[in-house]
Amino acid sequence: MEKLSAYMAEARNRTLPDNVVRETEHHILDTIAAMVSGSELQPGRLAIEFARSYGGEKIATVVASKILCGPIEAALANGQLAHSDETDDDFTTGGAHPGCAVVPAALAVGEQFSISGTHFVRAVVLGYDVAMRAMKTVGPGMKETHPLVGTMGATAAAGCAASLTAQQMRWLFDYAAQQAGAGIGSWRRDTDHIEKAFVFGGMGARNGVNAALVVHSGWTGVNDVLSGPNNFVESYNPKGDPAGMIEQLGERYGVVQTTIKKWTTGGPIQAPLDALENLQKRQAFQADQVKQVVVRTATSAAYTVNNRDMPDICLQHLVAVMLIDKTVSFRAAHDKARMQDAAILRERAKVQLVPDEELEKLIPVRVAIVEVTLNDGTRLSERVEHVRGTPENPMTRDEVVAKARELMAPVLGATACSKLVERVLTLDHVKNVRELRPLLQSGS
Repeated sequence: MEKLSAYMAEARNRTLPDNVVRETEHHILDTIAAMVSGSELQPGRLAIEFARSYGGEKIATVVASKILCGPIEAALANGQLAHSDETDDDFTTGGAHPGCAVVPAALAVGEQFSISGTHFVRAVVLGYDVAMRAMKTVGPGMKETHPLVGTMGATAAAGCAASLTAQQMRWLFDYAAQQAGAGIGSWRRDTDHIEKAFVFGGMGARNGVNAALVVHSGWTGVNDVLSGPNNFVESYNPKGDPAGMIEQLGERYGVVQTTIKKWTTGGPIQAPLDALENLQKRQAFQADQVKQVVVRTATSAAYTVNNRDMPDICLQHLVAVMLIDKTVSFRAAHDKARMQDAAILRERAKVQLVPDEELEKLIPVRVAIVEVTLNDGTRLSERVEHVRGTPENPMTRDEVVAKARELMAPVLGATACSKLVERVLTLDHVKNVRELRPLLQSGS
């Protein structure tokens, strides 16, 4: 606890390696893009209306609106926006979407205390670091890890943005631990993605900001929640080692271990889409030339994306879209009406999803095998071990920017979008994160 709290308190002043700063800028941009595009989806629209109704003091920005409100409400709304769908980042090992909670929390508290862009980046990095280590340390003992990751990461980021002392970080970590186990798996039955957005993004961001602000105002707590009776680790994972919370701190950065999704779809669909794109590059074919597409994925992945009602997490539907469009845009992935289109249904009928026990053994790595049979008997096959955007196969800055533009330009306009991209990718020149506000705002 002594080492962890000291590291957390010093994070705001700690110089980061250039590659970590660069990757963090990518994740901040990707998360902001998810917030902006989320404003056009039902969970995001409801989040903005919530902030408009219950906003409190005008301190923090609600993205893609003109609303200013209290930092706790802003964090909740922006977290909800960031996970309005499956656009935001996730840990390569699965079970966690850190950015949708960490970035909104750091932004809200950053606006509260008018921190610099460099301070903001360092707060976000700390959030990913703590979230990843909490996931590895206590996650194996929990059925639901998304609230754990969101709350622990957002709390660390918010505490850094609030410039808490080492002693305050001890109490802050205690408040994070008290909230980390909230959430049950019922979100899987939420076909509107509203509750899921709250569990993954809004709740963790709110928890983190709330914890940081009460400690900043003078609240105290347990001095060391990593040891003693009913401590954080033994409560969730009796076999866990608290030392996992400080393992390779300052050497192994969580943000570098986190995937930026190339496709704005559910995680298990990323590899099949990559495979189809690779096949098209190797030997172009048209949809009407295809007789059958067999997609093999891990059994758990197949369960998640098999013939779902939501287009962005329905594998058969998105494979059909890919066959026709040769890509899957954000618009196409969220066009529910197109699920009934005759051309799509014709291609969808060709798609067979096969749960594969051998691929299940490779989890958390999501490997997929796609086999395409053409009408003339030609058989094409592609195996994807690491999807585009993973640490093993990272997206370039140009690819990250292209994704962000696709998501943000329709909402903010091309000019404002370009200015926001440029600002986020040069946060070291931002003296006060409130300078981002006019670039994040839209609508009314």
